[in-house]
Amino acid sequence: MASISPGRPRRTAFLLSQLGALASARFAERTKPLGLTPSDAGTLRLLGRNPGLSQRALADRLGAVPSRIVPLIDSLETRGLVERTRSQTDRRNYELQLTAEGTAMLGRLRDVAQDHEAELLRPLSAEQAEQLEGLLALLAEGNALDGEVHRELGH
Repeated sequence: MASISPGRPRRTAFLLSQLGALASARFAERTKPLGLTPSDAGTLRLLGRNPGLSQRALADRLGAVPSRIVPLIDSLETRGLVERTRSQTDRRNYELQLTAEGTAMLGRLRDVAQDHEAELLRPLSAEQAEQLEGLLALLAEGNALDGEVHRELGH
């Protein structure tokens, strides 16, 4: 693999930051009509892929302290999207499941995410978009990022 030559800094990180901010803002706009924040959407997606995840495990996956997860889950539960059940193996823990409405909402979110990605990648050909995804996946993996969630990285 070629190394980056020293000298004048490249603009790659800056461009990634700009695109990340743009993508985040546009996604927030797209989830708002569903009554969801991006955090809500990410939590539903994670629970859809990991049914029965405990609140503590969810906090760990998100890189958040458990006390920050409680109001998020309370809100999703109040809206009928998530339910908590006592763990059968450890009664101190709650397992989180999507409700039928939560599963339906996840389907709507998938449509929103697909439209969002198509809009963002519109300037690229299908081949370029696939190549970009591969390169970004390599960067994410090389920086020990979880491809399923946005972790709180602590600024």
